[in-house]
Amino acid sequence: MITVELEDADVERILARLSASLSDMSEVMNEIGEQLEFETVKRFEDGVAPDGTSWAPKSPTTIAAYERRGQTVDVRPLFGPNVDGQPLRSSFFRDYGPDFVELGTNKIYSAVMQFGAAKGAFGTDARGGSIPWGNIPARPFLGISDQDRLNIAAIVEEWLEDIVED
Repeated sequence: MITVELEDADVERILARLSASLSDMSEVMNEIGEQLEFETVKRFEDGVAPDGTSWAPKSPTTIAAYERRGQTVDVRPLFGPNVDGQPLRSSFFRDYGPDFVELGTNKIYSAVMQFGAAKGAFGTDARGGSIPWGNIPARPFLGISDQDRLNIAAIVEEWLEDIVED
């Protein structure tokens, strides 16, 4: 076995900074979260899933339902009237800590929009109508795209370079 012992003050200082930084990566996690939120909002505006596929269009039945209620119709999927008046696209939040980043929304209907739901998946209403009243296609808006992976790698690389160069 060969042992190499480094006795270089500059190298020791760099390794100490690296070790200290890796124990609390809040700064880089915040940057990753900001980037993921930016890309998620952009994908939302573009109407595409993290894998780049376009969302299913809003159905003619849904558009007709809005019109019957006298609501303004936005034909883009996931845009339009909602229960609380706050659009899904503006409800994103992020959190981060020493070793995590989280991006999401607290809208109760967001899981149905992300994963879809079959007609009647949630039972029936008081009049016996299906909840939801029709099939809702999945329109994934949360997730990590190939571009997100590249962005995260670049953010981490720059963060590590800053630690070593200080």
